[in-house]
Amino acid sequence: MTGFVREPPAAVVSTLQQAERALLDEAVALLGGLRLAMLTGAGLSTDSGIPDYRGPQSVPRNPMTYQQFVGDEALRRRYWARNHLGWRHLRRADPNAGHAAVARLEQRGLLSGLITQNVDRLHSAAGSVNVIDLHGTFDRVVCLQCTSSFARSRIAEILEALNPGYLERQSDAGDIAPDADADVDDTGDFRMAPCPVCGGMLKPDFVYFGENVPKSRVADAYSMVDDAAALLVAGSSLTVMSGLRFVRHAAKGGKPVVIMNRGWTRGDEFASLKIEVGVSEALTYLAEELPDLTQH
Repeated sequence: MTGFVREPPAAVVSTLQQAERALLDEAVALLGGLRLAMLTGAGLSTDSGIPDYRGPQSVPRNPMTYQQFVGDEALRRRYWARNHLGWRHLRRADPNAGHAAVARLEQRGLLSGLITQNVDRLHSAAGSVNVIDLHGTFDRVVCLQCTSSFARSRIAEILEALNPGYLERQSDAGDIAPDADADVDDTGDFRMAPCPVCGGMLKPDFVYFGENVPKSRVADAYSMVDDAAALLVAGSSLTVMSGLRFVRHAAKGGKPVVIMNRGWTRGDEFASLKIEVGVSEALTYLAEELPDLTQH
């Protein structure tokens, strides 16, 4: 099993290279004195043992689309079987030093708020308060028929009763994706849970590929960017428009955009500064070096 961090996050031992530190000092000079909006992606959670989708070391992934989930019962059964295993490991992941650094930035009053593309809720676990979970969260399930919402733990109990012994048989499962999709093949006999209220189709309450982010959530995120003087992006390739649009919006408004990510991102052309760096270390550095906002 690809293990998740289960111990409290240790302090980051800085291995920043001189060139990386110089670029981070540029970021401090550019962002110092400005209230920031933050946008984070899967690259921030890799230090918690959760693989990302598109990082330099990530394995190829083919995430299920919304259309596949609702339109193909066999694929839906396969997804629920894999998710039943994967979510139990995802919920054991601990916040890492990067999540802790973001929480400190908020506590210091340096953030207008945080937009995360991750569904793992590690920002909230680390103490961040003003968080927009852009793509939803892994710990809720919604009925597509009656719109009832349930704790994922409740649905897990139902799935456990419907599929006794399944988890034990899959103890040697492989990689787990950021959406809790575990790499297992023994799914054909898995029994899916119907909605406890109406018997309808249940779906994890996060945004699938091919599904739209709720308009109200997008509007709140735009407002968060508008309330800030700059945008800091950490650990996102910005490949999908759901995150890239906020980078474009900030750049169009003349606001500095700093992107910290290993590898190319789709937002590089809009960045005032791009830093190829490990985001946990970089965020820890910024949380220590960014000055307090001047009080007027």
